[in-house]
Amino acid sequence: MSIHREGRSLLFWLLLILAALNYALYYYLPGQEVLLNVVLLGSVIIYLIVLQFFRSPFVPVRQEEGMVFAPADGKVVVIEETFEDEFLKEKRKQISIFMSPINVHVNRSPIAGIVKYFKYHPGKYLVAWHPKSSFENERTTMVLEAPNGTTLLVRQIAGALARRIKWYVKEGTPLQQCGEFGFIKFGSRVDVFLPLDAEILVNIDQKTKGGRTPIARLK
Repeated sequence: MSIHREGRSLLFWLLLILAALNYALYYYLPGQEVLLNVVLLGSVIIYLIVLQFFRSPFVPVRQEEGMVFAPADGKVVVIEETFEDEFLKEKRKQISIFMSPINVHVNRSPIAGIVKYFKYHPGKYLVAWHPKSSFENERTTMVLEAPNGTTLLVRQIAGALARRIKWYVKEGTPLQQCGEFGFIKFGSRVDVFLPLDAEILVNIDQKTKGGRTPIARLK
């Protein structure tokens, strides 16, 4: 288990701030043992919460043609047929995974392929499970084309706590299956739009692990 690069600077400065706060309190309030211990305990808890958010477990890349893996840790909140009108312009099966603040927030490619289309959309910060979050929230849209020509659309969506989406791809970028393509800070959602004939392998409320849980099988 390692710490993701997106959190290293934040964790460094948070450590300095908390250490300085506790030092200042011990210096100016030397007799307030109860208060000092409460603040110290609170500082440790806050740091550990932020630290676990930026954990980045090792996930090996895969080469399982036809299998679609979860792009994120979280819980399946949507499985439905819908019309994708940004790029594909056709009906698709949508699977949405909600990532709570305690989940790993690394985003991984569900299949191997080339980034055919990528676009960042600024927007609102509705709660990630809100029906309008898919097209009103800050988000990115990525279309992957597999070697056999099959296309998948993957959408990162910022939630009510998330204020920053990070991505490491552009049009033309090759991605390995389960390879990292982005990160969303503090609560969010990832949508995957599959072909209508895809076999869904997960259920509503099922927990997923990014790059490890199969969510669909392509025909």
